[in-house]
Amino acid sequence: MGTWKFLYTPDLTPAMNMALDEKLMEWHREKRIPPVLRFYTWSPAGLSIGYFQKTLNKVSEEGVNKHKVDIVRRLTGGRAVLHDNELTYSIIVDERHPGIPKTVKEACLVLSKGLMKGYSILGIKAEYAMPEKRMNESSAVCFEESSWYELTVEGKKAAGSAQVRQKGILLQHGSIPIRTDEEKLFDMFIYPNEKVKQRSKKSFHNKAVSIEEALSERVTVQHVHDAFLQGFREGLDVTFESLNLAKKDWEEVEYLAETKYMSEEWNFKR
Repeated sequence: MGTWKFLYTPDLTPAMNMALDEKLMEWHREKRIPPVLRFYTWSPAGLSIGYFQKTLNKVSEEGVNKHKVDIVRRLTGGRAVLHDNELTYSIIVDERHPGIPKTVKEACLVLSKGLMKGYSILGIKAEYAMPEKRMNESSAVCFEESSWYELTVEGKKAAGSAQVRQKGILLQHGSIPIRTDEEKLFDMFIYPNEKVKQRSKKSFHNKAVSIEEALSERVTVQHVHDAFLQGFREGLDVTFESLNLAKKDWEEVEYLAETKYMSEEWNFKR
């Protein structure tokens, strides 16, 4: 697929992370930059809400405040993801780019080849999910079920991804959990009672897996970063060059973060 840019932005706020993904789409659309693979982490931890997802009576304000987590709404659909102790990736590419299929499902398969290779480099055997039944729409938690071509390990969801296309540009981003704090995760949501919450937590434990669980050892973010960068290089057959953002670029991102991704109207009025 040629030469792309690579950008690593550790420890940005949730609002800045979502704003940067959107600005990268805009800059690529304007042909200011080529396609981009971006890796990032979150500080503080973020709860990203799917574009169409409702928050009223779903997200626990008490739990969010207790764990000092920032809420932010994504451009992409799907369900809520707690971004904490993970590596997140995003891919920004023109949907007419050679090798990018026209359908969301098939494009997800192509782009997920980088994830598959990354897990393999870490010594983890991953497979593509091919769901046989309709997903449970009542659950607010992303990692309780897999959608087409997301990565699973021994039947458990290992990486979650979501895709959107706007004005000819494709954005796919996703979560690669390194370790999971289930107590924190389930404190993010409202349940009818404690019994239902514990049942959901048990179900989640049987359906999702982090890298450290799969390897039965501790790993660093840098180790995961290196494995998946090589994975995307091989899986997509891409050469990467570093992307350096100018001060003016960061000012644009900060403005968008403040005016959109930190606003109550964007995050909660749905």
